Amino acid sequence: MNRRPSRPSALLLAGLLSALLWGTVEAPGASLAAVGAQRDRASASPAVTGYAIPSVRSRVVRRDAAALSTVTVASIGLTASGDGLATPSKSVRAGLRRLRRTAHAEGLSAQLILSNYREPVGFDARAQHRLLHHPAHRAAVASSAARTVRRAGWDGLNVDLERVRAADAAGLVSLLRELRGALPSTAALTVDVSARTSLRSYRAAGYRLRRIAGIVDVVQLMAYDQHGPTWTGPGPVGSLVWQRAALRAARRAVPARRLDLGVAGYGYTWPPESSGRTGTSISPASARRRVERAGVTPRWHRRDGEWSATLPGGTVLWWSDARSVDARLALAARRGLHGVALWRLGTADPLVGRQA
Repeated sequence: MNRRPSRPSALLLAGLLSALLWGTVEAPGASLAAVGAQRDRASASPAVTGYAIPSVRSRVVRRDAAALSTVTVASIGLTASGDGLATPSKSVRAGLRRLRRTAHAEGLSAQLILSNYREPVGFDARAQHRLLHHPAHRAAVASSAARTVRRAGWDGLNVDLERVRAADAAGLVSLLRELRGALPSTAALTVDVSARTSLRSYRAAGYRLRRIAGIVDVVQLMAYDQHGPTWTGPGPVGSLVWQRAALRAARRAVPARRLDLGVAGYGYTWPPESSGRTGTSISPASARRRVERAGVTPRWHRRDGEWSATLPGGTVLWWSDARSVDARLALAARRGLHGVALWRLGTADPLVGRQA
């Protein structure tokens, strides 16, 4: 695969500017020295994967290319019966081609996502169960997905099956094994795993990490959505404390060099219950605008590595921005991880040329 080396200095400068904008840098000279020290360690820096959806503009990839190693694009989805791949719309196919070409033009690896997400259901647990439970379905999907990767010129496949059942753990391992055998020998195979804080809880969620790690190139830990407006009260999207615990558990079964730490590039809102409104996801830029309009001072939570604010009227915001990404990149470097994986380009803060 033709890969451009990641450039963490761009990310670190983005985090520094974010800190300057929000008044969190007390000694600019010392901070710039720290950035310089990070530049010196660039050769050993973690890889950076940016997830994208087909509609994201090519200029976003070009803008952030200096900080990226891989662009991973959603997605080819399952049929409801789980026995094949759904046919994407014409606009989705065009977006996939455009982003693959853009990534390659920038010297980046381009991977395609195989997912059980479909509108209007969301992540379809039944479809992935039907896939993983039936050998014939697994064989058909593995063959089709590998053929798509090969014919379209993708550099690899990312498997993003969510809401996996414990009873389907063996089926997931088998699917990954079949994909590995069907894909070109030069193609990367990665898998997304929902973060848990113990090996037992990973197994309960359908992830046999040791077996998975023996098949795929990289396990990408989805270490976000720790809190969200429809399943918990206000809290960090993925706190550093929680992520460290998830990494400790995962590293008992997966070598650090084959682990990516998933990073949120977004936030959530929690309106007061009395309002009758439901919270939504929010981009870091939108969170800052709302805070500025309200005349509220946001709080940086060093322990969590995220921002929060409470607006007049009681709506609570938590979000992850460029400074948050910088903290996770540093964590990945300290733990010797393969890298970080950011959801998602176009919504997250720019990785290069941070915009105020």
